[in-house]
Amino acid sequence: MAEQSKFKQEPHKLLVIPGPIEVSDDVLFANAHPSMSHISPDFISVFGDSIRMLREVLFTKTGQPFLVAGSGTLGWDMVASNLVEPGEHALVLHSGYFGDSLAECLKVYGAKPVQLKAQIGAAPTPDELENALKGSKFKIVTVTHVDTSTGVLSDIKSIAEVVRRVSPETLVIVDGVCSVASEEIRMDDWGIDVVLTAPQKGLGTPPGLSILCASERAIQTFTTRTAPPTSYYASWVNWLPIMKAYEQGTAAYFATPPVNLIYAFNASLTEITKGKVSLEERFRLHREASKRIKQAVTDLGLKQLVLDPAFAANGMTAVWLPEGVSVPNLLSAFAKKDVVIAGGLLKDFKTKYFRIGHMGISVVDSSRGDVDKIIDALGQSFREAGAAK
Repeated sequence: MAEQSKFKQEPHKLLVIPGPIEVSDDVLFANAHPSMSHISPDFISVFGDSIRMLREVLFTKTGQPFLVAGSGTLGWDMVASNLVEPGEHALVLHSGYFGDSLAECLKVYGAKPVQLKAQIGAAPTPDELENALKGSKFKIVTVTHVDTSTGVLSDIKSIAEVVRRVSPETLVIVDGVCSVASEEIRMDDWGIDVVLTAPQKGLGTPPGLSILCASERAIQTFTTRTAPPTSYYASWVNWLPIMKAYEQGTAAYFATPPVNLIYAFNASLTEITKGKVSLEERFRLHREASKRIKQAVTDLGLKQLVLDPAFAANGMTAVWLPEGVSVPNLLSAFAKKDVVIAGGLLKDFKTKYFRIGHMGISVVDSSRGDVDKIIDALGQSFREAGAAK
């Protein structure tokens, strides 16, 4: 096997969709680790360190991480099956496609979700949230930190503050699939009970993990529930002992972990928590890259889906297409410049806008020139797509 210091990825198109994103050479090399036993001492330490480093990324000292083979979507099932009992009500703050999907997941497990919807490009306001909480009792409030379909960034700090003040018994659940490691999240200081995410966005790892961190209060809610969890694979009855064992330096088994992917995730977490760029600096670099790309969009006379720049995600940008330019033509024009972007996701509008991801190594390592390449491709592609219409 090649030495890590000599390993370089094969040339490829720059992947700047809102996830999966580019991964570093070290992360990709770690993913090619020789096959290992999931109960070997070497792997146990890697798994345990990954659990500990995830706490650092989320600024929590007491949160309980779960690292499980699956996608970010499995985090919804974990919340729905472990924290909400059948018949209990959930308030889903809707800022795009993933509010609808999360509500559907909650229904499957017998919960009664109520959606608080905002118009496209916006998020529910703290006042709207307060009124909803005063009108009904909810077991949980869920919020998509960055909705990948719209690029809307919700103010989870303010949301958690309102919930704590108005309905302190309600758990605050954050879907951070498109925000962890590109947006600031302080679980302990802000009073957040669950952050669920996935590795293929700001965390800079290939997809295949469901990543979740639960507060002590959330774990207490789980352990005192009156009915058993409504899932087998997602049940914390099965997974909690596994996570505790690996962190304590011993192996335990419920289902086989994705060993190679954990090695890759460990490599990425090491870069994030112990690299030259601090977490605060990482957040700043995401903000700066976002401003540059959004300014380039504005300079072309294009409009973002986000209605208020204060609520625009720092790790992605969603842009309405001008009349006469189609998604396939634009994506093809970008691809000719070796840049891969994404079309729309909202069911009724997916042919009317496009999305660019700017997360992870593409913005943290300026020597790569990824942000410059995105901006250059944006201008050239629109000139070509406009000429071809």
